[in-house]
Amino acid sequence: MGGGLLLLLVLLGLCVDGGWGVETGRAEAPWRVHTLFSVECQNYFDWQTVGLMNSYRKARQPGPITRLLSCTDDEKKKYRGMHLAPTFEVPSMSRHPKTGDWYPAINKPAGVVHWLKHSKEAKNVDWVVILDADMIIRGPIVPWELGAEKGKAVAAYYGYLVGCDNILSQLHTKHPELCDKVGGLLAMHIDDLRALAPMWLSKTEEVREDRAHWGTNITGDIYGKGWISEMYGYSFGAAEVGLRHKINDNLMIYPGYIPQEGVVPILLHYGLPFSVGNWSFSKLDYHEDGIVYDCGRLFPEPPYPKEVKLMEPDPHKRRGLFLSLECINTLNEGLLLQHAANGCPKPKWSKYMSFLKSKAFAELTKPKQLTPATLDWQIHATLKEDVQAVQQVVDEPGKPYPKIHTIFSTECTPYFDWQTVGLVHSFHLSGQPGNITRLLSCTDEDLKQYTGHDLAPTHYVPSMSRHPLTGDWYPAINKPAAVLHWLNHVNTDAEYVVILDADMILRGPITPWEFKAARGQPVSTPYDYLIGCNNVLAKLHTRHPEACDKVGGVIIMHIDDLRKFALLWLHKTEEVRADKAHYATNITGDVYSSGWISEMYGYSFGAAELKLRHRISSDILIYPGYAPSPGIKYRVFHYGLEFKVGNWSFDKANWRNTDVVNRCWAQFPDPPDRSTLDQTDNNILQRDLLSIECVKTLNEALRLHHKRRKCPDPNSLSNSNSEAADEVITSRKFGKLDVRSAVENNHVQMNHSQELSEPTVTDGMFSSVRFWVIAMWAFFGLGFLTVASVLFSSRKGKGKRGKSRIKRRNSGSGFMDVNGRDRHLQVPL
Repeated sequence: MGGGLLLLLVLLGLCVDGGWGVETGRAEAPWRVHTLFSVECQNYFDWQTVGLMNSYRKARQPGPITRLLSCTDDEKKKYRGMHLAPTFEVPSMSRHPKTGDWYPAINKPAGVVHWLKHSKEAKNVDWVVILDADMIIRGPIVPWELGAEKGKAVAAYYGYLVGCDNILSQLHTKHPELCDKVGGLLAMHIDDLRALAPMWLSKTEEVREDRAHWGTNITGDIYGKGWISEMYGYSFGAAEVGLRHKINDNLMIYPGYIPQEGVVPILLHYGLPFSVGNWSFSKLDYHEDGIVYDCGRLFPEPPYPKEVKLMEPDPHKRRGLFLSLECINTLNEGLLLQHAANGCPKPKWSKYMSFLKSKAFAELTKPKQLTPATLDWQIHATLKEDVQAVQQVVDEPGKPYPKIHTIFSTECTPYFDWQTVGLVHSFHLSGQPGNITRLLSCTDEDLKQYTGHDLAPTHYVPSMSRHPLTGDWYPAINKPAAVLHWLNHVNTDAEYVVILDADMILRGPITPWEFKAARGQPVSTPYDYLIGCNNVLAKLHTRHPEACDKVGGVIIMHIDDLRKFALLWLHKTEEVRADKAHYATNITGDVYSSGWISEMYGYSFGAAELKLRHRISSDILIYPGYAPSPGIKYRVFHYGLEFKVGNWSFDKANWRNTDVVNRCWAQFPDPPDRSTLDQTDNNILQRDLLSIECVKTLNEALRLHHKRRKCPDPNSLSNSNSEAADEVITSRKFGKLDVRSAVENNHVQMNHSQELSEPTVTDGMFSSVRFWVIAMWAFFGLGFLTVASVLFSSRKGKGKRGKSRIKRRNSGSGFMDVNGRDRHLQVPL
């Protein structure tokens, strides 16, 4: 009987003190609000729960609150704090069920997902406020009063999430431009949370597994341990589902910081140590502390407000100190009340106990109201720019971005395969919206032997390299032919199409709203060497020579324009290609007078026929080896020309017949390290940095490709693969071309010197190696002839493969570089 009476008194005490089971004194909200926070079955989270719950009552936060409690079965057996807050139990993911990774922070998104799926309360909610356990609420957090809208959550600013601006976001979201550096306080519509939560969890797992990018310089995590993966999971997940944020830097403050004049924070986040005079507090000092269950024990008492007034004459700084006092005093008040609820005896009187129960303290900690200065939030810079860009392009504020599809044209050759690997890899890094499709032009015979089907999302098109009517060998015509085939055979909901060449690396998104493309006005990059737009060539091949634009490379075009234009592009290409009388360099600008750039003129003349005038942008594309203009963030590398950094060089033509995609761990010679570059001339430095970036991106793409193909560790290759391993290691070590490939390229290029330039020597090392190889051949020549008959039978199969390989090379040696047709043109710097 006595025990039952004691329990009744405890429950009555909770009600009198504003216990969590009663909502007395709260204003009626027009919409249903629910507050969530996530914890685990630990003493560390229990005292934080007590502090948060006490502040929830004091601040008169509208709606119910739920603690998402993550516990293992063993932890739950020993757990003492089930009564500390209204609780929804969720399975613990501290130890990941699949990977075994120990990462308790993942319980936050996992708990939210579980609550949405299994809680009855989640079905009766309009708005959700998500907090961390180490917070003190100072006033009602009402989402719609803070400016939250459906599709636009309100959040606090976490400026240290630098991964939103670098490669981390490019790797983990298709929309890095939408990545917001937010956390702490989150207030959003329940529909937005339902869309976000699974992606929040998925992206947390993804970032956590990306150990290669845990570095402090990439994540901003001072420990470089991937601990803030959950924060990035939230930001990247929100970017994926298009959830933007109104970022308010005034609502939440860390104790120890000073709020701006007129700003009244409504949330204290004591995640960092703070001090007042000689007194200090750090939550990490109480990691395993059972202070919730130790009757009468509180955190060390801080100075009193009167003492702070004496120690700090500056009223502005004093405001910050008062916030620190409020934080720790609210925690201690919560502990005092919880001890009473636990049935602890009444504590002995002390000056500090008296202060915590005084009217003066109650007045200091009464619910805070939002001020105009507090609500002076600013839209995130990217969101503001995006809204303005959409308004400028479509002149319809609020209209969503148009859908984009990126396409590029290739053929069934190793040469295009490694370019495909590089472009697709960079596409995913760049944040380019929409999907990408490779238009693969192959003959039936090519397809039977082709092994690169999985390199990219692919649309197969018949090859027109050999024209079906004229018999002309002109592979460049596959580009317009493939675009036309794709339009006629694929149903796309894209409003704009971005057309690229395979020998490109994307560095950032290319969007119609940023570059102001519109129906009737495509965007492209300048190809000033297309002088035929200004002479007799244009007059012969278009009725509107005045509308001929010297453009190419990158094209952004409305789908309606492309549907009208594609057939003309193909027809004009055929027409210009057939006009051999006007192949001359002084007419076309083609230094080889071979008609190889007929497809480029086909594009310009076809657009002129429809009077499609281009917005020409020099800010989209740059050739590695060219000095960049200051302040321009180029979105595309077009490595169609040879480029050098000191004695190192790269020319894609040297890799025409080298299969770096199917040879495990094959890569291009490493460029020089940044630290070796000359820093005296900034223009040259920036030029060289871009060149290095281009090849490093290609090599990284190849590395990841080989990893996906499950190539064996290059340091532990079997004997059967040792020769290939030696080739790779030698090439990487000395920064030179594969000798066999270079010799084969020499053979092709010497026979066609009018169309292909001589192979480039990558550094001084190459020449000496070549001479040594020739000397060795001479020395061992007689010996080889002597033993040839002995080796013939064992090498017969390899000999056949060698012959077929040479035959394929020779079959393609009568034409220039397909997608790098501009590489031999002397474009002025």
